[in-house]
Amino acid sequence: MEKYSIAIDGPAGAGKSTISKIVAQKLGLEYIDTGAMYRAVTLKALSTGTDISDSQSVVELLKDTDIDFRENHIYMDERVVDEEIRSSEVNQNVSSVAKIGEIREILVSKQREIANSKSVIMDGRDIGTTVLSDAEYKFYLNASVEERARRRYEEDKSSQSYEEIKRDIEKRDEIDMNREISPLVKAEDAVEVDTTDMDIEEVVDFIVGRVRGGKK
Repeated sequence: MEKYSIAIDGPAGAGKSTISKIVAQKLGLEYIDTGAMYRAVTLKALSTGTDISDSQSVVELLKDTDIDFRENHIYMDERVVDEEIRSSEVNQNVSSVAKIGEIREILVSKQREIANSKSVIMDGRDIGTTVLSDAEYKFYLNASVEERARRRYEEDKSSQSYEEIKRDIEKRDEIDMNREISPLVKAEDAVEVDTTDMDIEEVVDFIVGRVRGGKK
């Protein structure tokens, strides 16, 4: 197959990153975790004491930050930050960074540049609607808030309780779905997959099956 793109969207905890990584391996694609890019900016802002509520300061910080993907790892300023960007502190602050218009413009430009050069699977919250609106394949992964909170609770290495994580996810959903720029919404031509009662293998098989079968 010639170069093509797969867009994966959905709310926090729906399984986007885990599913996308496996699909990328099975189909031989480059996996681009767009959410990790926003998390990397958030991590740097937090670690440098930058005021996240000061949009311009965060924008200037990003302009002086190098973010890249190599061999399934995300690098920030030449340092692997796979684990650090998943901390509870980053979880609680990333939506505030992601809603900054200029931050999104800079990162979306970089994401499109990557997709124009190779076949990719990209996940995030506005991939099918904004970043790769012309992607050949689009999927919207969803799950109940309770299930998403349970997954985060089991993988979270912090001391947060299940109820705290559930509240964080509900808060993030509210911010993501109602932000002025590129809100979280299912693209009209995306296939919605409710992963609440599905395991990872079932979701992967569904997506891979549709792509290999040429079903848009």
